[in-house]
Amino acid sequence: MGAGTNHTVLPPATDDRDLLAALKAVLAGSEEVSISSPGGSVPLPDIVRGLLVDAVAALDRGQAVTVEPHRTVLTTQEAADLLGITRPTLVRLLEAGKIPYTSPGRHRRVELSDVLEFQQGERARRSQVFEEMAHEEPLDPGDAVDGFVSTR
Repeated sequence: MGAGTNHTVLPPATDDRDLLAALKAVLAGSEEVSISSPGGSVPLPDIVRGLLVDAVAALDRGQAVTVEPHRTVLTTQEAADLLGITRPTLVRLLEAGKIPYTSPGRHRRVELSDVLEFQQGERARRSQVFEEMAHEEPLDPGDAVDGFVSTR
């Protein structure tokens, strides 16, 4: 896999599932994990271990996994694509101060970490809203007229 390319791996055949389960158990353990070769052994950094844990878990569930490198400083179009929104919508978020940005020249630049932080915050906010909606007081069936409940 070359630098700057993405790489997709399909779930393994059924005969490789045992090997995948063993790898999953090793990565999930608390002991230090190392990669060994005839030339020596190198400890696996936590950040790489976390990536491997997620990838192996997805493969074990029968999902394909794609690893795609990203630059750490994004254009507004790249940031919008990552968030799944239009560039004008992203620009409105930037101008509203919801995502920090810099303008080294005429163009805005956004840090990948800020985009990911915004994305996580939005997910958490949506989860909270859904949770609040789920706990709202149910309508009283006695308020129904002809089987319909007036909502306005």
